[in-house]
Amino acid sequence: MSTVTTVGSFFPSVRCCAPPSTSPLSNGRLKLNHVSNTARRLAVSTEQAISTETTTERNETTMRNHVSNGRLKESEEGEGMKEKQKNPYALELEKTEMELRSSRKSLEDYFEESKNFIAKSDGGGGGPPRWFSPLECGSRLDNSPLLLFLPGIDGIGLGLSKQHNTLGKIFDIWCLHIPVKDRTSFLGLVKLIERTVRSESYCFPNRPIYLAGESLGACLALAVAARNPDVDLVLVLANPATSFEKSQLQPLIPLLEVLPFQHQLTIPYMLSLMTGDSLRMAMDNAVKGFPLEQTIGGLSQDLVAMSSYLNALANILPRETLLWKLQMLKTASAYANSRLHAVKSQTLVLSSGRDQLLPSEEEGQRLYVALPKCEIRKFNDSGHFLFLEHDVDLANIIKGASCYRRGKYLDYISDYIPPTPLEFKKLYDSNRLFVLATSPVMLSYFQDGKIVRGLAGVPSEGPVLYVGYHMLMGFEVIPLISNFLLERNILIRGITHPMLYVKLKKEGMMPPLQQFDVVRTMGAVPVSGSNFYKLMSSKAHALLYPGGMREAYHRKGEEYKLFWPEKSEFVRMASRFGAKIVPFGVVGEDDFGEVVFDYDDQMKIPFLRDYIKGLSEEVVSLRTEADGEVGQQDLHQGGSRN
Repeated sequence: MSTVTTVGSFFPSVRCCAPPSTSPLSNGRLKLNHVSNTARRLAVSTEQAISTETTTERNETTMRNHVSNGRLKESEEGEGMKEKQKNPYALELEKTEMELRSSRKSLEDYFEESKNFIAKSDGGGGGPPRWFSPLECGSRLDNSPLLLFLPGIDGIGLGLSKQHNTLGKIFDIWCLHIPVKDRTSFLGLVKLIERTVRSESYCFPNRPIYLAGESLGACLALAVAARNPDVDLVLVLANPATSFEKSQLQPLIPLLEVLPFQHQLTIPYMLSLMTGDSLRMAMDNAVKGFPLEQTIGGLSQDLVAMSSYLNALANILPRETLLWKLQMLKTASAYANSRLHAVKSQTLVLSSGRDQLLPSEEEGQRLYVALPKCEIRKFNDSGHFLFLEHDVDLANIIKGASCYRRGKYLDYISDYIPPTPLEFKKLYDSNRLFVLATSPVMLSYFQDGKIVRGLAGVPSEGPVLYVGYHMLMGFEVIPLISNFLLERNILIRGITHPMLYVKLKKEGMMPPLQQFDVVRTMGAVPVSGSNFYKLMSSKAHALLYPGGMREAYHRKGEEYKLFWPEKSEFVRMASRFGAKIVPFGVVGEDDFGEVVFDYDDQMKIPFLRDYIKGLSEEVVSLRTEADGEVGQQDLHQGGSRN
């Protein structure tokens, strides 16, 4: 096996045991279900909302298409097709820069949509609560699960307006609209949602139903889940109002009850609580990626919009409505908290670190402990109105947390949806400095032994199993997967440790699962025979490191040493499906990184020994029956120097 070495860099060198395939994509590949052009509409349409398809929506619809043999299949676009075949994903990423800027909705857009929606759908603010399906959601995958959006205190139902395009591709979205003058009680709203949930569950018994609620809506979701333990529900709760007793909104209730006037105090008080969030949202909207002139213009535009549309906010929450909603929040919080013990549904809590309306960060941690199937994602720099912030992508959050499924149980293979160009760009940019610092070079072989720079020697058609060894800390996997996607349009599905997916047996020293969301977003699956079988049978490109953590966290003097099991674990199954096995090696990283404080050193220090043992007890153990070094998979953090 040939390798290339240069000081200060590491170079994955890929050796192919078969020539690159030039045949078209076969029929037996792993495919996502084709896109359906039908969407159910209920009660109220949103034709008055901004529903013009943006270039980003068209772009993402084109590029997210289907996964076949581990490859992202792009559509033909005439003149540029030859260029696209050279590097389709990279070219698509270049287009994303301008499209990302042009697709963003401002605060003015949100207030304008809310104002128009109330005027046209309520006819003066009346009528009962009802569901609507946003037209801008467009087409979606077949068998997409139903997502019911439960709004916060405003009740409009447009809180996901910035998420409609991305969520609408993988969910059937219904939004609850509660008219301004409606006085349905909290329990009445719970029963309305409950009827919809039970009806849809009866019609589609094998399809989960997602309840996405913010603030008050999160309490509604918890109440419905507690009352319907037999229904397959997935809860997505953003800054839940179960912490209302500790909220700064509490003092408003007695104040509103005695105030003789309408908005002179209440609206400014609420705005003072959200000012920091709104200013930061305006800044983010204007600053990211814009020249100075546009930055100043955009910022002033958003600030003017906030002041100009305070009347719209006042129309949404007049004094009587605000008092009613605050009283409902108090009832909702008490009701949901008294029934937390009955909530058995899969739950994802989204907590903002700068929520000035509710103590959401502390509440998220409380719910994480109280609910048995709960995961938490923290957004330290976000405010109360989480879904309206530009850097929050709910579809990507759900996928990264392994919460997206279309059946009773999560299938890591068939339920997986690859990252869109926009999602991949964000992930790639987060590692750009690392890639620049290491300057990775890829080499591959043709069947005749010819060595070429790049990945031209890698087979296109699956199934393919890439088998290699870990360098120190396993950092080589970052440029490896990125370059396969950028250069060959091949998405490699890594086979990884189960600790990246399972809620810990107990809280302790392990980092939160949120740190591994990027790994799951890029298609990694927990190691198991059934998952490997599904990868091979679907003709995917899979990545396997037989040495596991023992190899990645090797000790002093063990550079380039293999720690592979004596028994073949997956090779026999790969051969059963006729998979091409591609061995590869990596050089460079172990040469400029030297281990100076390893596992053996740490085990000699009592408090570090206890730390390592405690860390290892928190996660699922692998290869417990294996003898020798390969069975020693204790978690630890080694010390190294360049």
